Amino acid sequence: MLVGVQRLKDTSFYGEAIHEITYSFGNYYLFDGFVVAEINEDVVFTWEQHGKIVTKDLTDLYDTNGDNIVLITNRINPYSVKPADWVHFFKHSYKLKGYAIVTYSHPSYLNALLEKLFLNTLFKRFRSLNNAIEWAKSITHNRTRAS
Repeated sequence: MLVGVQRLKDTSFYGEAIHEITYSFGNYYLFDGFVVAEINEDVVFTWEQHGKIVTKDLTDLYDTNGDNIVLITNRINPYSVKPADWVHFFKHSYKLKGYAIVTYSHPSYLNALLEKLFLNTLFKRFRSLNNAIEWAKSITHNRTRAS
């Protein structure tokens, strides 16, 4: 694990989670209006092996195509994402209100910049999980600031 990382379970926000999903490749914490994902080390996150499963589960649980959900990926472990697979997400009419990446290393930051090229949604990068969660709350609970 990287130095200085902040796991969701170690924050005061953990008690606010309404549901937790544990997959073999990582954990997803569901909140009112946003989701925090913590992917396991060395995973190569793809649409077919991971994204399709997570998207279906979250779509069913939130009863939405995601257009009112913010996704925060808390990069506590080094892993990679196949950026071109974001096309599948949008191709299936899924949307996000916002997408935040919390990075703790320079390589993780560079990966975030690459992912941003493939996204068609509000995107922010943070160095603090607390700041990312506060941002997610502000755009999901204050509809006028979200546009």
